[in-house]
Amino acid sequence: MTAEAADALLGPAEDWPLCRLPADWAAALRPRLDLAVMARLRAALRARLMEGRRIFPTPERLFQALELTPLREVRAVILGQDPYHGAGQAHGLAFSVQPGMRLPSSLSNILRERNSDLGLVLPRDGFLVPWARQGVLLLNTVLTVEEAQAGSHRGLGWEVFTDAVVAAVNDLAGPVVFILWGKVAGDKAGFLHAERHLILRSVHPSGLSAHRGFFGSRPFSQVNDFLQRHGRGAIDWRSGGAD
Repeated sequence: MTAEAADALLGPAEDWPLCRLPADWAAALRPRLDLAVMARLRAALRARLMEGRRIFPTPERLFQALELTPLREVRAVILGQDPYHGAGQAHGLAFSVQPGMRLPSSLSNILRERNSDLGLVLPRDGFLVPWARQGVLLLNTVLTVEEAQAGSHRGLGWEVFTDAVVAAVNDLAGPVVFILWGKVAGDKAGFLHAERHLILRSVHPSGLSAHRGFFGSRPFSQVNDFLQRHGRGAIDWRSGGAD
C-alpha cells in the first residue's frame, strides 16, 4: 500500500485521532489524551498498512463504538480486550461480529448467559449494533489487531486512548454500569467511581474461563435493575438477529 493510500484510510495526521471522532467525544478526550502518543500510534498503523499487513477492523471502522454511542447517551460499558483477528469478523464493536459470521466462543458464551439470564433464545447472528444504539458502549482496550495474530497491537498506544474514553464516561454525572470481564478489563476498576456507578466484574466469557464464574453471573438483568432504579430505563438486550 502506498503512503497516500494509508493516509487516506487513517485520516489526517494533524490532531489524530480527534479529527476522526464525533464532536462530543473529541471535546471530552482532548484534555485527556497525549497527542504525541497518538501520533506514534498512527505512525505504527501507517507503517503496517504500507507493509501490506491486514489490520482488523478496517480503518474506516476504527471508532465505530464511539460513532454509534454518543458520550451523553452511554448507560453501560462492556469492555473487551482486542478485536477478533479472523477475516470479516471485527467491525469496531467489542465482542460483536458482522451478520452471517459464525459466533466466536466468547460471543456465544455471552449470548448463552444472556439467554439464561433473560429467558431469550439464541439469535441468528452476533451483530450487537442494536445494543450500541441504546447506549451500550462496546469498547475494546486495544482497537486494532493483525490477521491471525491475537494481541499483536497491544502496547502501540491504544491503551492510552481507551483509558481516556473510560475516564470520560467515569466522569459522567448520570450513573453508568461498567461490565468488566476478565483481568484486562478488571484492571480498570481501580479508577472508577464506585459510589456513583455500578461495577460488575467476572472472569472472561472465553471458552477457557466462562465456566469459572461467568455463567450464572446474570449481568444483563443486573444492568437493567440498576438503570431502572436510577430512572435511566432498561436496555433491550436482543441482538441483530431475531430472538
